[in-house]
Amino acid sequence: MTELNKIRNFSIVAHIDHGKSTLADRLIQETGTVKDRDMQEQMLDSMDIERERGITIKANTVRIDYKADDGEDYVLNLIDTPGHVDFAYEVSRSMRAVEGSLLVVDSSQGVEAQTLANVYHAMDADHEIVSILNKIDLPASDCDRVAEQIEDVIGLDATDAIQVSAKTGQGIRETLEAIVTRLPAPVGERDAPLKAMLVDSWYDAYLGVIVLVRIIDGVLKKGERIKMLSNSSVHHVDRIGVFKPQREEIAELGPGEMGFLTASIKQVRDTRVGDTITHEKKGTDEALPGFKPAQPVVFCGLFPVDSAEFEDLRDAIDKLALNDASFSFEMETSAALGFGFRCGFLGLLHLEVIRDRIEREYNIELITTAPSVIYHIHMKDGTMQELHNPADMPDLTFVDHMQEPRIKATILVPDEYLGDVLKLCQDRRGIQEDLTYAGTRAMVVYDLPLNEVVFDFYDRLKSVTKGYASFDYQMTGYRQDHLVKMSILVNDEPVDALSTMVHRDRAEMRGRAMVEKLKDLIPRHMFKIPIQAAIGGKVIARETLSAMRKDVTAKCYGGDATRKKKLLEKQKAGKKKMRQFGKVDIPQEAFISALKMDS
Repeated sequence: MTELNKIRNFSIVAHIDHGKSTLADRLIQETGTVKDRDMQEQMLDSMDIERERGITIKANTVRIDYKADDGEDYVLNLIDTPGHVDFAYEVSRSMRAVEGSLLVVDSSQGVEAQTLANVYHAMDADHEIVSILNKIDLPASDCDRVAEQIEDVIGLDATDAIQVSAKTGQGIRETLEAIVTRLPAPVGERDAPLKAMLVDSWYDAYLGVIVLVRIIDGVLKKGERIKMLSNSSVHHVDRIGVFKPQREEIAELGPGEMGFLTASIKQVRDTRVGDTITHEKKGTDEALPGFKPAQPVVFCGLFPVDSAEFEDLRDAIDKLALNDASFSFEMETSAALGFGFRCGFLGLLHLEVIRDRIEREYNIELITTAPSVIYHIHMKDGTMQELHNPADMPDLTFVDHMQEPRIKATILVPDEYLGDVLKLCQDRRGIQEDLTYAGTRAMVVYDLPLNEVVFDFYDRLKSVTKGYASFDYQMTGYRQDHLVKMSILVNDEPVDALSTMVHRDRAEMRGRAMVEKLKDLIPRHMFKIPIQAAIGGKVIARETLSAMRKDVTAKCYGGDATRKKKLLEKQKAGKKKMRQFGKVDIPQEAFISALKMDS
């Protein structure tokens, strides 16, 4: 049982690659939480993909025991949060579980877009924030300039920012002291009804779902019956413990403490992130504020390259969904690709991570269709439908208007690349909202349509700025626009996997690019193949793939010209008949390349 004033709960926030997982490693090592021989890089990143890409995907937690300079023993609960925009909901609710944050800024790179986004999450949660300038061992490090930038851009006082090198361990002791002296202790009542916040949950093959909780009021003990407020399900607590990164069981968790519980829960879907947990009897009725289920933003189809692997894909997706409540899926069939799943993701990185995990952990080769977003279709009878897949578009005679999701994008970029960035945003139908300077870097705020960003906006942004720009976005809502469904017809047959929603003004350009690309990708057949892009019944672009031709007159030598003519006429009639009944084989590679549009 730890006294409240001896507990500190904090998270580390930073832009991607500014060194927060390394800083967490040093804090763990400095306090002797993990013995040196068990220490490894990125201690809290457990997935291979996290180590490989050097990013944090799941928020992780660790309990550190620290003896401060004043001789007192403190318990520090650290949450290591993801820095990437797709996992922003992980960040926002991890913030609600702690009282303070360490803001880590790379002293050579300065403030980036995600630094801002994550700091705003921390400010929304009323955190006390301690600034840390990391990587001071680098020759390019410039602490004064970056401290000034923190004050200009974020508005935090950075005069007493701690200078740290997480790699060499310099400044780690000062950081620990600052956590104890500058961050507030949690508040809570031991005798009040139990009120605990569900911070995260994941699936374990032996224990079922492991739930990470932060106790606000009351005490949670082993063997008690608990109730989730969002779905009123009741569970019996099997074990309670804390992470030191390894699991360690304890008898009870009191107010202000963080730990985990298991209660033989079968699915992660039953444990909603941000939910309130209380006792079945004499519990609290009021839920903690700020609970929102995660909404998928980007949809795409996943199909196995070998259709015999469909059942394996179903197993793989089921297992991943056990562990990731924000990932949704339903079955779908496509004439071109066979059976597969229509899946919803939080963003493009989330999509890539799930796809990589299926290919790597389950050895299934996948085809991913073009990512699309959810459109709102308002019908003439006053009803509204959500459109997830362009192939399901209702008849236009019944449609009144369509709305698409918009985002507010914040881009930080060195000013020599500013023109290219503005042009890229204008090309993607962006509306400029703000442009300010912080030193030599411009901060641009744009209102952009999400479907223009989903394709390859991030890659294009990185290439026009040589990798120097940083980008962050948040959803702002829906707005009406002139959108149309563009279908691709091959030999007069629509190919559903290639249909996309585009803006009317850009449809012809998009259509022309698509048919030209397909002309190079589809192999030639014995008959001529028209490739068309169409909106409704109107063809807006066309290419014709010429036929392969056999020399049927080779066996004629000498004699009358009508003999050759007769054979050529016969061949012509055969090709005409073939075109009516012939089937065009579109190879899988053609699909994959055609979907990588917009180059």
